[in-house]
Amino acid sequence: MADLGRVLVFVAIILTVGGLVLILLGRTSLPLGRLPGDIIYRGKNTTIYFPLATSILLSVVLSVLLYVISRFRR
Repeated sequence: MADLGRVLVFVAIILTVGGLVLILLGRTSLPLGRLPGDIIYRGKNTTIYFPLATSILLSVVLSVLLYVISRFRR
């Protein structure tokens, strides 16, 4: 049971940090979510939004960040 408690505390910390980062990024003027490759379809009664370019950019940034972290851990 103690291991499960540690995992839950770790997940809560990660979610809190992620939430704070999202709040801080929302206050900046970064165009994430409004990049030229993002697809937006506005119909009569619906709007479909697919952030393709934003997803690719975040994937590349996170991949490089995790690669650098893994290189330091060796």
